[in-house]
Amino acid sequence: MKLRFTKMHGCGNDYVYVNCFEQEVQDPVALSIAISDRHFGVGGDGLVLICPSAVADAKMRMFNADGSEGKMCGNAIRCVGKYLYDSGMVHKTTVTIETLSGIKTLELFVKDGQVDSARVNMGPAILTPADIPVNLPGDRAVAVPADIAGKRWEITCVSMGNPHCVVFGGDPDGLDLPAIGPRFENDPLFPQQVNTEFIQVLDSHTLKMRVWERGSGETWACGTGACAAVTAAVLNGFCPRDEDVTVRLRGGDLTIRYTEGAVYMTGRAVKVFDGEWDR
Repeated sequence: MKLRFTKMHGCGNDYVYVNCFEQEVQDPVALSIAISDRHFGVGGDGLVLICPSAVADAKMRMFNADGSEGKMCGNAIRCVGKYLYDSGMVHKTTVTIETLSGIKTLELFVKDGQVDSARVNMGPAILTPADIPVNLPGDRAVAVPADIAGKRWEITCVSMGNPHCVVFGGDPDGLDLPAIGPRFENDPLFPQQVNTEFIQVLDSHTLKMRVWERGSGETWACGTGACAAVTAAVLNGFCPRDEDVTVRLRGGDLTIRYTEGAVYMTGRAVKVFDGEWDR
């Protein structure tokens, strides 16, 4: 029996999407590992299941390339919104998606009858270390010195429904990310591992970012990571609150706005192709 899927990406952060309104996936962990392989599978940063929900228009379950289940993915949720609208499963431009980090509301921007981009209310940034979680004292972790990978860094920690460690410095293209990233991801400071963003501040409204995601390694973009980066930039005084900030990722740009009540993310959602996978 064949499993129908759709390959989609947001800023190059690519996943394989399966419509679970119509099909059942028995073992999503094994499927994510196999289908994400870029040499022997379809290739992607993971697997996303689009499922029925009792509390929203749909439920998103996302699995990383190593099979671990993530709580939230900002790039993936935009693609879920596009899939629902373009497939005729919803007929409105404001949709709700249930995730493991809560219900998210999307505003869909339609061009020529299909969704071109989406704005996501990502909810409030979580700043309390115990809730991120990160093993640091106090009510916030902003510009805290930390010894990781044989070097002292200043880190700012944020949760957008998943844990992030943000590091400000020079051009991140100069970093040996495959060497440094896993050291951050698995450091004992982070009890649930961590996604790490390396940021160069280009100006008060523009950041350049590379990201190492827990369970997937370096990806071309990370929506929650971009939200965490702008949140950290505001907390450190690099960017203003309540204004749009452009985050330049390897796969394209995202527009992020940090407010006290919520963080908003706007970016494109792109369908690549449909296919079938032998179960």
